[in-house]
Amino acid sequence: MSRSKALGAPSAPKVLGGKLPRIDGPLKVSGRATYTSDISLPGMLYAVPVRSTIASGRVVAIDDRVARKMLGVRAIYYRGNIRPFFRSGPAQGFSGLIDEKRPPFEDDVVRYYGQYVAVAVAQTMEQAKAAADAVRVQYAADAHNVERRLVAEKSLETDSERGDAEGAFKSAPVQIDQTYVTPTEVHNPIELHATVAAWEGDRVTLYETTQAVMNHREVLYQMLGVPKENVRVVSHFLGSGFGGKLWPWSHSILAAGVAREVGAPVKLVVTRQAMFETVGHRPRTQQRFRLGATRDGKLVSMQHEYLNETSILDAYKEDCGEATPFMYSVPNLRVASALARRNIGTPTAMRGPGAVPGLFAMESAMDELAIALNMDPIELRRRNEPLQDESTKLPFSSRHLVECMQVGAEKFGWARRDPRVGAMKRDGLTIGWGMATCSWGAMRSDAQATVEIQRDGTMSVTTATQDIGTGTYTVLALVASEATGIPLDKIDVGLGDTTLPPGPISGGSWATASVIPAVSAAARAAVRSLLTLSTSGKNAAFAGATPDDLHFANGRAARKSDPSSGVPLGDVLARANVRAAVGSGQSRTTFGGEESRKYSLHSFGAQFAEVTWQPETARLRVSRFVSVIDAGRMINPKPARNQIEGAVVMGIGMALFEEARYDKRYGAPINSNLADYIVSTNADAPAIDVTFLDYPDLVLNELGARGVGEIGLAGTAAAITAAVHHATGVRVRELPVRIEDLLRA
Repeated sequence: MSRSKALGAPSAPKVLGGKLPRIDGPLKVSGRATYTSDISLPGMLYAVPVRSTIASGRVVAIDDRVARKMLGVRAIYYRGNIRPFFRSGPAQGFSGLIDEKRPPFEDDVVRYYGQYVAVAVAQTMEQAKAAADAVRVQYAADAHNVERRLVAEKSLETDSERGDAEGAFKSAPVQIDQTYVTPTEVHNPIELHATVAAWEGDRVTLYETTQAVMNHREVLYQMLGVPKENVRVVSHFLGSGFGGKLWPWSHSILAAGVAREVGAPVKLVVTRQAMFETVGHRPRTQQRFRLGATRDGKLVSMQHEYLNETSILDAYKEDCGEATPFMYSVPNLRVASALARRNIGTPTAMRGPGAVPGLFAMESAMDELAIALNMDPIELRRRNEPLQDESTKLPFSSRHLVECMQVGAEKFGWARRDPRVGAMKRDGLTIGWGMATCSWGAMRSDAQATVEIQRDGTMSVTTATQDIGTGTYTVLALVASEATGIPLDKIDVGLGDTTLPPGPISGGSWATASVIPAVSAAARAAVRSLLTLSTSGKNAAFAGATPDDLHFANGRAARKSDPSSGVPLGDVLARANVRAAVGSGQSRTTFGGEESRKYSLHSFGAQFAEVTWQPETARLRVSRFVSVIDAGRMINPKPARNQIEGAVVMGIGMALFEEARYDKRYGAPINSNLADYIVSTNADAPAIDVTFLDYPDLVLNELGARGVGEIGLAGTAAAITAAVHHATGVRVRELPVRIEDLLRA
């Protein structure tokens, strides 16, 4: 088991809310952190899939005669010469989830470009790739559809409704009716998707690039047709995922199946090009937003109709209307949606799924309404601040959106904004200022944890969640230290292994909120066990006392009435002849639980963007950004701030750069590399000011913490395009912003 220890951490425990560097940082910067593709096992072989070169049709024949004779090649597998895989059953909550439900090689039908049709196995990666290239596949191609304009496959279905939205809109004195488009976006973490599969008899260990080890096991045991206890999934470190590594993809089951066939460990690393085809993406969305308002800015109608692309087989829904029903006060509302099927790989969750593209449309429409009303955008939102979640009639567990806007406006200098287009200048540049609000759901899922306090004064914390680069190792060490008083440099955190107590997915900004109650409870239980041991038995340190008479601090058990009576925990355990004091804890999901039936649980925030525009050279840049977030209590503000800063940079990419495009002739992604698919770099990152409001959400968990992974991206693109309009007069409703759009100014 690989663990992360507080290497070099100060001996005195930090209080929660301190700015602690990540305890796994030394492992990463020294190169000692082991990622999936770093795994090397004795006798390991390499697998390279053969990907289809058509987007629709069927495989007629596969000729592997040349490939099988090549140097180092062990086998070529395809439908018909490998044991078939099963589909996994329906998901149970957040267990058993998978987006591309069809197993590899289930049939001969090709539904998207890059679909796996065979796989080569060889002694080296280079040999496997050469063999895969030598496999000849004959296809019968059909017409494919990768059209950018979306048309619903069936009528819109209502997601949320109250009042008479259409009637109120028609009679509203001020109306906004616009369509907003977000493109296909690809996650592109630096770490490629990868699997290393190793069998011992009928048991398999999968070293995985996954954001959910427990869910991965749940899916893989079903697809392999083996008992659940025969599958172990390990993910100690992840080079980011952004949602793309939440659920299993075809390469994982393929690697496991191939390893079973050849009787040796197999490594399969997905290429950067294939990551545009086979491991999901944020789907293209097309959203019509209609707002009706009185002349004093009170919303009377809101209508949000949206389409998103999905694959031929799988009905993936990008829930763009997630925040629409509760974000503002409006008596008449309707949210409706539909899917548009395309010959593409199945889409999946990408940082802030649903809410991020949805809030781009909503907040863009609100900015357009503010201009139509000649009203400050902040004032418009303030006038429509709801007293409760109007979709559920429930109070918010915590909502400080107005304060987010006020604090952000002060830090940004919003009072100095001249609302006239192109009126603000600095150093020969035209300045544009824009703002938007944001939201993300606050929930937690099931989690268990174990804490062991050892004789030598150290403590271990274990749970089968994973650290995807967000600082989970550090957060759990902080929580355990707070509960026990044991210094951080004596705490060992073990994550990312299905042999540990079950933990939550690292997605949806739920991991921290989910694990905190379990770790806190486990730590308290371990302390209780220690105090019980110190009072029982003939050699007990405090014979005759009860655990309630004692307390534990600074590694010593002592009487509450006489702190000087302390006995080191090692002595307590030695007298009891016990190796360790052990405690277990768990927390339950809020989905459908008491909290979600009584409260509307969300985080909120306000985003402020400044752009500079130089029309002579057609140069646009985001030059400054302020983000104010209401996300409960920050357990460790330093990595939390990193999360928001990273999300803002990602939002700049969403607004200005990112778009995967498909070749209409072949159905292939044509910019499937990091040279042609543009993401934000250091040169594009502005000065970013992040502020967290300190309002612990004690409804969600005992420490009042909510996650921050997603919310920093929500609203960012809308704030930027609002600033672009302020600088140039051009309203960009289809992302990304293109220079040719701005040359119309």
